[in-house]
Amino acid sequence: MVTALSHSDTPITWLIGSLLLVSLCTFASYRVLFHPLRRFPGPSVAKLSDFRNGYYALQKNLHLVTAHDHAQYGAVVRHGPNKLLFNTVRALRDIYDNERVVKSHVYSVTVQAPGVFTSFNVVDQKAHRHKRKIIGQLLSDRSMRIFEPMIVSQVDVLVKLLYASCRQKGAEPVNMSDRFEYLSCDIVTLLGFGHPLKLQTDETYRFMCKGMAVANYYTNTHMQFFLIYRLKLTAALHFFNNPLREKYKKLVRRMIGIRMSEDTNARHDLYSVITAANTEAINAEERIQMSEIWSEAVTFLPAGAFSISTAMSGLFFYLAHYPECYGRLANEIRTTFTSEADIKFGVQLSSCHYLRACIDETLRMSPPIPGTMWRELQPNDSEPLIVDGHVIPPGTQVGVNPYSLHHNEEYFAESYLFKPERWLDAHEAEKPKAVPLEAFIPFSIGYRDCVGKNMAYLVMSIVVAKIIWYFDFESPTGPRGDVGGGRKGGEFGRRRENEYQLYDIFSAAQ
Repeated sequence: MVTALSHSDTPITWLIGSLLLVSLCTFASYRVLFHPLRRFPGPSVAKLSDFRNGYYALQKNLHLVTAHDHAQYGAVVRHGPNKLLFNTVRALRDIYDNERVVKSHVYSVTVQAPGVFTSFNVVDQKAHRHKRKIIGQLLSDRSMRIFEPMIVSQVDVLVKLLYASCRQKGAEPVNMSDRFEYLSCDIVTLLGFGHPLKLQTDETYRFMCKGMAVANYYTNTHMQFFLIYRLKLTAALHFFNNPLREKYKKLVRRMIGIRMSEDTNARHDLYSVITAANTEAINAEERIQMSEIWSEAVTFLPAGAFSISTAMSGLFFYLAHYPECYGRLANEIRTTFTSEADIKFGVQLSSCHYLRACIDETLRMSPPIPGTMWRELQPNDSEPLIVDGHVIPPGTQVGVNPYSLHHNEEYFAESYLFKPERWLDAHEAEKPKAVPLEAFIPFSIGYRDCVGKNMAYLVMSIVVAKIIWYFDFESPTGPRGDVGGGRKGGEFGRRRENEYQLYDIFSAAQ
C-alpha cells in the first residue's frame, strides 16, 4: 500500500516541481531580459536577486565590492533587481538634493515600534523638518558652546590616561581605536541624556560599543537584503541573536528613565531640548512623544559615537603612516596655541587650516558611512525621475556610494593616497587645482544631510589638537605597526597597506 501511494504521488510531485522550475525560469528571464532596468550593466547575480548585496553586507565588505563594480561596469551600475548605483556628482544632486526623492522603503527596518518614526527614518517631509529643527537646536553652534566644557573635560580624561600609559615602565603600544570609541560614547551619552557612563575609566558599560555595532550590523544586512526582513527570517540567522544588542537597548531605556526622573533643566542635553520644544508646541502634532525619544536615541547615539571614533582612529593611522603630514600638523598646532587651555572652540582653532585639511582627507578616504543610502521617488509622484540624464523607472531604488565617489579618480586624483594638501586654499603652492567639494559627502548632502556634522568637526578638532599638543607618537615596530591597514595577499579590496580599513555595518566599524 505504501508503494502504491508513492507511485500515485509521483506525477503530482513532478508537476509541482515542473511548475516551480518554469516559474523560476520565467521570473529570472523577466529580470534579465524584460525588466525596465535590463539595459543597465551590472553583476549578473545582482540582476536576479539582492542576495549578493546581503552576502557582502554580512562580510562587511559591501563598500569595497561597490567600488570594484563601478571600476568594472562604469558610473551607472544595476546593483540589484530594482537598484541603480551612480558615481557622479550630477547624480548626487539629482538624488539627494531633490525633495521629490525620499528615503527608500528599506529604512522601515530601523523603525523601533509601529508608527514611531525618528528624524532618521521618517518619510513625511513636514514631520522630518520639524524633528530635524528640534535636534538641530541641540547640535547648533550656540548649543555646542554651552556643551564645550563637557567635551573638553572628557578629552582631558583621555589625555591623562594616555599620559599614565606613557609613564608606565615598559609601556606597551596604546590601542587608540578603543580609546576613541570610549571617549566618543561618553560624549554622546552626556549630550543625549547627561548620563555619565564613564567608559574611559570604568569597564562596566563598555558592552555598549559592541551592542551598538551589532545593532547597526543587523540593520545594514536587512536593508541590503530586504527579503530577510520581509519574510521575518532573522530568527534563523543565529549571528543576529547577540544578547549585547538587547542589552544596549535596555541601557538606553535606563538612561532615559533616569533622566526623566530629574528636573528637565538639570542639564543641557537632548532630553531638555525636546522637552522645551514640546512645551512650546502649538498642537499635539508638533510634540515628540516619549516613545519617539527612545527611538531617536537608538539612532542618535551610534551615529555620533561611530562617526567621531572612526574618523579619529583613521586620522591617527594616516598621520603615523605619513610622517611628513604629522610633522606639519604638529608644527601648526604647537605654534598656534600658547597653552593647552587655548585649545577650544573659537578663532584660533578655526585658523588651523591644515588640521581641518587632515580631518577632511580622513573623512574622504574613510567616510563614516561608507555604504549606499538608498532613495526612491515619492509614491504618489507621477512625473518621471531623471538622474544623471537617465529616466528612472518607478519602483527603482537609487543611490550614490560615498566610498566609491570619494575614490573616483575623476574627482580625486591619487585617491588612495593621504594628501591633506588637496584641501588647502588654491593660492597655496601645494594646491594645483581646487578640490571638487561637491564630490565630498562624508555627511551626505541636501535636506537630509547629517545634522550633527558641526559637532563632529568640533569634537575631532579639539581631540586631535590636544593630543598632538601634549604627545609625540609613531607606529610600533613589527607586525603591530601594520594594525589597521591592508596587507599584501589579503582578502579582496584589503591589500593597500597604507589605507585604513573600514568594515561596512551601515556606519563604519573598525
